[in-house]
Amino acid sequence: MHPFCWYELRTTDPIAARAFYVDAVGLVVAAGDARWRLRPDGPELGEFAALPAQAAARGAPAHWLGHVAVADVSAAVQRFVALGASPLGPTQTRGGLLVAPLRDPLGAVLAVTSRPATATAATIAWCDLHTRDPAQAAAVYASMFGWAPGPRHDLGPLGDYHEFAWQPGGPGVGGMSDAARRPGIHTHWLFHFAVDDLDAAIDRVRSGGGRAVGEPMRAPGGARVAPCEDPQGAAFALHEAAPS
Repeated sequence: MHPFCWYELRTTDPIAARAFYVDAVGLVVAAGDARWRLRPDGPELGEFAALPAQAAARGAPAHWLGHVAVADVSAAVQRFVALGASPLGPTQTRGGLLVAPLRDPLGAVLAVTSRPATATAATIAWCDLHTRDPAQAAAVYASMFGWAPGPRHDLGPLGDYHEFAWQPGGPGVGGMSDAARRPGIHTHWLFHFAVDDLDAAIDRVRSGGGRAVGEPMRAPGGARVAPCEDPQGAAFALHEAAPS
């Protein structure tokens, strides 16, 4: 299984971003630490980091970078490049782990990492890929990581929404939609953070200097979702689960 296993916020102000996500989303961060958890007794799932100078020079805004767990980073990079991806600089070593950022064949940025996935899989509420061609993207990620296609939903003028799972028979963990049909939406991975009360969370986002992008929407599975931007401009989403 090759899930997203680490979620790195690359931002122009890591300290301010940390305070925002603690207050607005409820992330748990120890004093003086850059790493975050979803709950006090949970595993570390990501970090707040400075936007790399190389990325800023390319014009990259603040953004969330999802890391996908792989057994062999070098082999994964070679395979992804063969499928049309582009490396974004050399492979890095961080705390004994290898990390290689890439741009997928359709333009979305992610990383592959040697970080183990067993303790961190399926902990973000949902992973959405906004892409120019959802069907092609689904095929690329299936070939690259073994992600399995799930239900396909007809969203009318917004096109089809392709759900996926980390592996065949697994629960749905995300979906892929057509960014070309959504004015102002660029190609990117959008990570959803679970909240108990969506409207209250939107209020916290706004009071913390972020913004909700449009009105909350009902996802195909019944969840209520609100795409947002943090005060530094990084995109994320709030996710209130469907009633049981």
